[in-house]
Amino acid sequence: MSQIHPQIQAILDRARQRAADNNLPYAGALTPPEAQQVLLGMPEAKLVDVRTQAEWQFVGTVPNAVQLEWKRFPGMTPNPEFIGQLQSVADPDATLLFMCRSGARSHDAATAAAAEGYAESYNVLEGFEGDKDGSQHRGSVNGWQGHRLPWVQS
Repeated sequence: MSQIHPQIQAILDRARQRAADNNLPYAGALTPPEAQQVLLGMPEAKLVDVRTQAEWQFVGTVPNAVQLEWKRFPGMTPNPEFIGQLQSVADPDATLLFMCRSGARSHDAATAAAAEGYAESYNVLEGFEGDKDGSQHRGSVNGWQGHRLPWVQS
């Protein structure tokens, strides 16, 4: 593993402190801008998008994200193959940043990954779309989209 840049180390330290402060069962919790900085500063880190195929197709995706459904559309049933799929794309020593729509499914995915020995599992707070605005729409208040970070739509 290469040396971590001090700025990236500081971000990871803040994420770990959030985890400690909130008694989270994984390494840390990152804001979307922090997650983007980690991805830019640690090319070996992986963003794992745990939303559904429908969300990837109709809402959008982050370029180069690993796409693994935590729950499956349309019934939102748990994906029993999630850990096996994760093991096929990342070693247990990998730095993994889990993201969903708003941060709830990614919390569960990061928890499951940490329980399987992925010690550097982080949840991306706010998720891809973030909170709803006054008109009950997502994507502008916060989250990956709201922070205007790179994403594409098919």
